[in-house]
Amino acid sequence: MMTEISEEERKKILESSPIGTWVLMLTVGVSMVIGWMFLYYGVFLPRGMIN
Repeated sequence: MMTEISEEERKKILESSPIGTWVLMLTVGVSMVIGWMFLYYGVFLPRGMIN
């Protein structure tokens, strides 16, 4: 059952920073960097220079 929140709690929630959004953005950014490093060091460099 949902309980009503007070006006002070509502204001506190709305004025706080979006922690979950920052965590999600950081997770996506780190996974993009890891993917790029895998492609660069694991795929492109071992194949050598373009002929």
